[in-house]
Amino acid sequence: MAYTGINKSTAQFDVKLYSGNNNAQTISGIGFAPDFTWLKCRSNGYTHMLFDRVRGATKYISTYTNGAEITSTQSLKSFTNDGFTLGTQDLVANNGNTWVTYNFKANGSGSSNTNGATSSTVSANTTNGFSIVKWSGYNTTVGHGLGVAPDMILVKNLDDAQDFYVYNKELGKNKFTRLNENGGSITNTTIWNNTDPTSTVFSIGSSPFNNANYIAYCFVNTTGFSKFGTYKGSANATNGFIYTGFKPKFMMSVNTQSDSNWMMWDNKRNTFNPRDKWIHANGADQEYTQANSVHFLSNGFSFGVTGHPNEAEEYTYMCFGQSLVGSNNVPATAE
Repeated sequence: MAYTGINKSTAQFDVKLYSGNNNAQTISGIGFAPDFTWLKCRSNGYTHMLFDRVRGATKYISTYTNGAEITSTQSLKSFTNDGFTLGTQDLVANNGNTWVTYNFKANGSGSSNTNGATSSTVSANTTNGFSIVKWSGYNTTVGHGLGVAPDMILVKNLDDAQDFYVYNKELGKNKFTRLNENGGSITNTTIWNNTDPTSTVFSIGSSPFNNANYIAYCFVNTTGFSKFGTYKGSANATNGFIYTGFKPKFMMSVNTQSDSNWMMWDNKRNTFNPRDKWIHANGADQEYTQANSVHFLSNGFSFGVTGHPNEAEEYTYMCFGQSLVGSNNVPATAE
């Protein structure tokens, strides 16, 4: 099931670029108060940094390593009504370097949720189908606040060195991928307790989880805004279209059958097709360029290459975008 009728995705998700100058600065112009911000340096091998309001500013986790949460008072110092403020740490401010940021709207710092066997703190946006969930413990159920079963969930241990686990509804309750690693999906009947999420909770198993603090980012397919699932590559540079129902602003995918990296594209580092610039979610490398890689179309994305991300194998992906006015069931009055 998907949420329907969203017609102003610019108020829910945005890509923002900035340059470092060795000084503290405020990044604005996002168009809303972000609750989850993902930063990556484009021009240097700095780690990914993921911040959210539920854990609080200055605290970040990374998709590059399996490491625990890190606190840095000179990283992302605060969230604002239109962006965020940055300190002087090299990872966010080094002069001469450039960054891309992905910004999501949830619902502030969160509130208590007791739907699961374990209470959680949840910041849920039921308009765009996104929630941030924090809890402690394992082998339990946890409330996510969305009212619809999530299609994708990203889970990270905050206290210990543990992988960044990914649930994808189309892969099912007995498989996972790891956002901090390359390679295919892994079969494991205990990770999600052999149970798909429901409209109120998701399940966390006894292994590989442990008795620690966790954060999860939960997503629901939302008409005109987001799409999560799998696709089969065509290995044909002129034949490989994936329907989303909206024009993408961001797309990330990984091969679930063989060894490959998570690759991320967006509409700000390349403002026109083809979208040649990509970064690894599971790597600290600077930005790469792959000629004619991905094309963002009015209702989906396509490929101009025969290799990754278009090999003749299965991929899992997540995509956010913006419906075009007067199309995709969006009324002509939409902004």
